[in-house]
Amino acid sequence: MDHWGRLVTFIVFILFAIPVLKTAAENGHIPALFSFGDSILDTGNNNNLATLSKCNYPPYGRDFYGGIATGRFCNGRNPSDLIAEALGINATLPAYLDSNLRTEDLPTGVSFASGGSGIDSLTSQLQGVLSLSTQLGLFKDYIGRLRAIVGQQRASYIISNSLYLISAGNNDIAFTYYATLGQLQPFSSYANTLVEGASSFVKSLYELGARRVFVLSTLPLGCLPGGRTVAGGPLRICAPIVNQQAQFFNGKLSSAVNSIRSDLPNFDIRFIDVYTPLLNLIQNPLSEGFMDVGEACCGSGLFGESEACTLLSVCSDASSYVFWDFAHPTEKAYKFVVSSVLRSSNVTTSSVVYN
Repeated sequence: MDHWGRLVTFIVFILFAIPVLKTAAENGHIPALFSFGDSILDTGNNNNLATLSKCNYPPYGRDFYGGIATGRFCNGRNPSDLIAEALGINATLPAYLDSNLRTEDLPTGVSFASGGSGIDSLTSQLQGVLSLSTQLGLFKDYIGRLRAIVGQQRASYIISNSLYLISAGNNDIAFTYYATLGQLQPFSSYANTLVEGASSFVKSLYELGARRVFVLSTLPLGCLPGGRTVAGGPLRICAPIVNQQAQFFNGKLSSAVNSIRSDLPNFDIRFIDVYTPLLNLIQNPLSEGFMDVGEACCGSGLFGESEACTLLSVCSDASSYVFWDFAHPTEKAYKFVVSSVLRSSNVTTSSVVYN
């Protein structure tokens, strides 16, 4: 090959190899994903718990791989899975308490989230699920197992370079406050207590080595099918008071996250607003191909939280529904929210784009 031929080959290599190398480096930058909190991120940790807050039975999982009810509170995948896929890690994120969890799954992350959980320990007690402190204990156990598998150095790299998701506060506000505390203290006081609890939790993650944390806002709780039925009046509108309380809590939580970020060195902690994109979808469903925002595909939500999602109460096609059951979006709606979150957070992702 002559000089010019070698030069052209070199230029072609540079033009094509650099993007490939850049992509490989970026994908390796976030080696694992971990999720904590409630049913928004739970991928099956409640399956073997003595609780009614579980969904490892049909029709849950109807649109999941193989049509299997894995314990996800959805017809398919939830944000834990979708974000893991978008980061180029895995198509799904296994639950840490899944009896089928494989040793080789551990280095790329797991979910510790528990449906029905909250920041307030009372929330978890009332529903018989994993509290945040219990989830933190499981994470410590995970770190020990990870070190045994990959060694101290690699384990430290994974822990410090991975992404951590936290979704908590939904059940505290929608369930615990109204069921037990509404007559005892003003909501502002309870919200402050929740924010203090959330702050303590993320600081504990920091002490264990986490350096990249996404703290998710609550959903627009007054617009959930169950919320509309309970507090939305005869027309089942989005319950304004409940949404205002969710917004108040979210504002306090956002401020606390910003404060923590400024106080702790090298801590990329971010408040992630999922309230707004989901509310926008609820208010403008047709633009994204949704037809029904007030009722759920399964159980409809017309009778509140007591209405069960069963094979006898499920719609034939979830793709036109924003909500799967009385409190949880469908996989399609989650894809819309996750896509919005990833764009706004500017976190490095693979080429996966949700439409």
